[in-house]
Amino acid sequence: MLINLGRLLMLCVWAFLLLNIFHPFPRPLNIFVNVALIFMAIMHAMQLALLKSTQPKDGPPLSRVQQLKIFVFGVFELLAWQKNLRKGQ
Repeated sequence: MLINLGRLLMLCVWAFLLLNIFHPFPRPLNIFVNVALIFMAIMHAMQLALLKSTQPKDGPPLSRVQQLKIFVFGVFELLAWQKNLRKGQ
């Protein structure tokens, strides 16, 4: 339940940050939002890269859809993924 709320919150954050690209905010705010968008994209890409590098080589690889979900939702998708792994064991 809280993970889904976090996913929804993350979608709202992405929408707010991407809205600045299509409809720029006033001058000082748009610079801050652009920096925040770049920072968030880099952090989520680093999360995905770290997860992929810690995956066992003999295990199943992450699908493209799963990688996209981890990039978009960040830690909330990782928590859901970890929760599913625990259920499977």
